[in-house]
Amino acid sequence: MNEFEIIDQFLALESKNRKDVLQGVGDDCALLKVPRGQRLAVTMDTLISGVHFLEDCHAADIAHKAIAVNLSDLAAAGAEPAWITLSLSMPEFNQSWLADFHSGLKRMVEHFGIQIIGGDTCRGPLSITIQAHGFVPEQVFCRRNTAKAGELVCVTGNLGDAALGLLVAQNKLECPSKDTMDYLLKKFQTPYPQVAAGIALRSRATAGIDISDGLLADLNHLSHASDVGILLNWERIPLSEQAKSIADKTLLMKSALSGGDDYELCFTVKEDELQATQQALETVGAQCIPIGRMSGKPGIRVMDHGEEIQISDFGFQHFE
Repeated sequence: MNEFEIIDQFLALESKNRKDVLQGVGDDCALLKVPRGQRLAVTMDTLISGVHFLEDCHAADIAHKAIAVNLSDLAAAGAEPAWITLSLSMPEFNQSWLADFHSGLKRMVEHFGIQIIGGDTCRGPLSITIQAHGFVPEQVFCRRNTAKAGELVCVTGNLGDAALGLLVAQNKLECPSKDTMDYLLKKFQTPYPQVAAGIALRSRATAGIDISDGLLADLNHLSHASDVGILLNWERIPLSEQAKSIADKTLLMKSALSGGDDYELCFTVKEDELQATQQALETVGAQCIPIGRMSGKPGIRVMDHGEEIQISDFGFQHFE
C-alpha cells in the first residue's frame, strides 16, 4: 500500500462531518470555520516508540493515548475539542497493526465527537504526532500565569497510578491481584483526558495545567509563570486503593509527585470558590481535591505532616 491508500483505509475515518468542517481529508488543506464568539485553542504532541509507549504496546492503545494527551492540553485551557490532524511515521507497512491503530482512533474520535481533518504518513521510526484544535469562549481561556498568592491548589483525581502502571508493564512491580494489575495498566496505557472537567472549570479556575510530566514538574511551570510559590501537603495527595496496596511510601511519593502520565488537571481556585467548584466538577464525574496553596517565592515545597520533604526528582524531561 502507498501512503495515500493507507490514509484512505486506516486514517480517514468514515464519520459524520462536523458542521464546522467545510473540507476535511482529501485536499491539500482543510477548510474550517470557528464559531462566532469562540477562540481557537491549538496544541500538539509527539509520541515516540520506546519513549512515550513501550515497543510491544497495542496499536489501538497507542492511538488512544496519542489523542488523549493532546485533548488533555485542551482540557487544561478549558477548551472543547473539535478537530485533529495526524502524522504517522512507521518503519514498514503492517496491515494488522494499522487496523488495530484505526480501531483506537475510531474509539476516541467517536467518544469525544471530534474529526480528523488531515495529516501525513511516511516511512521511518514509529512515532505519532497529533495537533488538536478546540474552541473556548472569549475571555475564559485558562492560563498558567494567572494564579495568585493565597489561592488553593487542586487536582481532579488520583495521582501516581500511571507511573505504577508503567512499572507493572515493564515487569518491575508485582501486583497482588489481576484486578489491580489491569487497573494500573489501563491508567498507564489508555488515560482519559478530563475534557468535561476543563469545561466545568471555565471562569472558576484562576490558573491551570494538565499533569503529564509529573505533578511537581508541571506545577513548577505554573509557579514560575505566575511568579508565586506553591506549598503542597503530601497527606492530601489523592491515591487509589490499588496504588496503596502495592507500593511503599517512598514509591508512592515518587509515583504521585514526579511519575507523570496521569493526565488529571491541576488548577488554582479562590478559597471562597472551593465549594462551588467542587459541586461543578461533581456534576461531570470529576473531583476537586485541595492539595496545597499558592504562597511565597516561585518554587515548590512539599510538607508531610509538618515536616518538609527534600525533593530530588521533579519529573520527566527530554534531553536531561
